[in-house]
Amino acid sequence: MTKAPETYERYRGTEFRRLLAAARRSLERNGGEIEGSIGLTNPTTAERNAVIGITGTYRSADVRRITIPLSVLEESVRNVAGMSLRDVLERIGPQLRFRADERTTLEQARQSILAGGETSPLHTEHPWYQQWLTGLASDGTITGLINKEDTHLLSQAVRVLEFLYSRPSGSPPVMLPSLADATTGDTKALNPGRGSLPTLVLRALAMARGIPLGSGAEARRELWDAFDVIVDDLASRVLVLNLPATGQGLGQWLSDAAHYGTPFHISLHQLITLPITVNLPTVYVCENPAVLRRAAGELGASSPPLICAEGRPSTAFHRLARLIVDNGGLLRYHGDFDWPGIAMTNALRIHYGAEPWRMSSADYLNGVRADIDHVPLAGKPQDTLWDPKLAETMTRENLAVYEEAVADTLLKDWDTAADPAPDVSE
Repeated sequence: MTKAPETYERYRGTEFRRLLAAARRSLERNGGEIEGSIGLTNPTTAERNAVIGITGTYRSADVRRITIPLSVLEESVRNVAGMSLRDVLERIGPQLRFRADERTTLEQARQSILAGGETSPLHTEHPWYQQWLTGLASDGTITGLINKEDTHLLSQAVRVLEFLYSRPSGSPPVMLPSLADATTGDTKALNPGRGSLPTLVLRALAMARGIPLGSGAEARRELWDAFDVIVDDLASRVLVLNLPATGQGLGQWLSDAAHYGTPFHISLHQLITLPITVNLPTVYVCENPAVLRRAAGELGASSPPLICAEGRPSTAFHRLARLIVDNGGLLRYHGDFDWPGIAMTNALRIHYGAEPWRMSSADYLNGVRADIDHVPLAGKPQDTLWDPKLAETMTRENLAVYEEAVADTLLKDWDTAADPAPDVSE
């Protein structure tokens, strides 16, 4: 006679807890098959009596380990509860998880997601993209997305990357909310703290630039900025000195600041909302704000027009530089004699036709003699096409010369005449 379904409740007793836990592990490991044996180490009296009742075989009180064929437990459960061992386990809960099946399903899902990512044209065009996908698969990121049912985030990340890499050269910067809306339909999808999507994208962008992904808000903002994505148009600024301009609002303020020889910070928001025109034949560019500060303090209104990269050019810097060059102005750049400084010099030459100024091998050696810090060079060596001897000399000397150390020479050039000295790098 079939037992009432309620009889499975007896297996909730503490005497069956460890036994059924072992049975669960065996079934999950073997795909639900009733095979092999399970055991209990140091069984309690209640557990020992329960096993005696199941098997009909006496076990002494001093037994250290009891084993029982799973088939015997299955038969006993069917006789008592009128249902299979698996049914009893799932009634008690939770549902059995068959590990092999789950691994197969998970692997199929991972391969499907990767295949979707590989259909992007970025996969054939950019090695960093391939490296990004491989990294996501190998470090568990894709598995995490599957487990959280967030796999759509990877396809959204790919759309963001495709959008950024399909933009025509010279396109204006895009605001982060606009980028998010265009690629996901949610203006806040790329905001910090909005789950995995911003991290997925920034991880790819960092890989594209060959740099580690920074953890701080400033590092992430700079990474967006490097791809002309504006996180905060008030935070993106460029420092200038004596840069008169025309245009209501900002143009007037710049002209007034130049009249008094006072430094002025221009925000990207101002450049976007208060358009200006700069009609200057030559504008000098320095890397370090300390140099501009000295020019303001020692030369004041007689200093030539200066803009400062402040370490790494912001979107505001790039927008202003493009505005100057497109109106016929020439940028003359001086920066640190270290490999990042040389890389910046190359970038400004490529993008804006900037002329290196006081950046010759002779200038470098003068700086080495004048500098007392003697900091070793670090980073990847760079070519110096405007003066090939410079790279050779820097490699030989293996010393960095920072712009502040040669500021006296720069200010002397600026102060000698209304039209500063010609480019001694040439």
